[in-house]
Amino acid sequence: MTVLSELRMRPATAVRWSWNAGTTARLVLSGVVIFTLLVGANLATPLYPLLQAQMGLSSLDVTVAFSSYVLALILVLMVAGHWSDHIGRRAALVLAVLVGLLGGIIFANADGLPALSVGRALQGVAVGLATGASSAALRELLPHRPDWASRFTLLSSAGGVAAGPFIGGLLSLLPDPTRTPYYIHTAVLLAALLPLWLLKARPAIAPAPGKPAFKVLAPRRPAVSRAARGAFWMASSVGFLSFAVFGFCLSLAPGYFAGIVQADSRPLIGLLAGLTLGVSAMSQLVGVRGRYLVPVALALLGVSVGLLGAAAAWSSPVLLVLVSITAGASQGVAFRQVFNDVAGKVESARHAQVISTVYVITYMGSAVPVIGLGLAVTAVGLQAAVVGFTVLCGVAALLLAAVSLRVARKG
Repeated sequence: MTVLSELRMRPATAVRWSWNAGTTARLVLSGVVIFTLLVGANLATPLYPLLQAQMGLSSLDVTVAFSSYVLALILVLMVAGHWSDHIGRRAALVLAVLVGLLGGIIFANADGLPALSVGRALQGVAVGLATGASSAALRELLPHRPDWASRFTLLSSAGGVAAGPFIGGLLSLLPDPTRTPYYIHTAVLLAALLPLWLLKARPAIAPAPGKPAFKVLAPRRPAVSRAARGAFWMASSVGFLSFAVFGFCLSLAPGYFAGIVQADSRPLIGLLAGLTLGVSAMSQLVGVRGRYLVPVALALLGVSVGLLGAAAAWSSPVLLVLVSITAGASQGVAFRQVFNDVAGKVESARHAQVISTVYVITYMGSAVPVIGLGLAVTAVGLQAAVVGFTVLCGVAALLLAAVSLRVARKG
């Protein structure tokens, strides 16, 4: 079946040049696509100070450019989160890569805030199209290992977000630092597109042949079964809080961290900005279990995030690194547990839709709070705004820890 026939949701004859990949290759390809798209979406993190200087952008402008990506991503998850159930996982991922290529090129050649926001928004569309499709594909490829399917999903997602700032910092040392990282990323995306295009796709789990087929692509009202409702809201709440912290790390944190470590090295700042997310990704490889694992992890997250704001006041790079590591590890463990819980309770026919809805709420954490942080920086300055933001996030984490402890005690 060709990609075009999948998009039309109509059967097609076998393709002469196709690749009937095995399970391992399909797992790798599904993970690589979402990982690469998220790397591209976060290459800009260490470049924002350069872009601010070149274009005369304010801190609020940076948060607007960052949030345009998140808002577009959320919109696509709401409108098209279920598409891969009907057009197939491969077709959804191909669309995502094509839109991601366009977004990266526009961002690289932007000359002001509007073009930056358009490029970022297209990157958000790409990640939104790939999120549900990649998660559902990994789960279908590992039907008897749902825990590992969730781990691979979070490892690919958090790993891409974490690697983006560091890779962007390294590539920015090359000539034309605000464009070269995106040109190189474009080449990598094209390299991933070829095997994806040639892949012999598996049928969609909910095909809808015929002219009325496109009606199934219309936006749907999110709905979660009663059995999965509690797990859904816990996963969404933990995700919202996590991405509020991640949104800070990927937008205004480079300037904040540079003041703490007294350095202007873009690779170093990119590494610090992605440290929390990188540790979160690596925590997916650790098989920690326990009845009270989630409340303990959330409590540790709350303390760590609170101390993140104190690192600048105490001018302590060591404290900054330590709390970034503990925040990433605790967030990764807690989110994996609650994510796996909701994924295991959702029926397979609606997996992409429900998981996309979880990510809608999760990614809102990178939009609303971060825009509020940008406004606060304008009003009271960077350090005071960051301290207030981290205290609020820390308190929210402790409240969620109390709720999850109550749930755990009820068994």
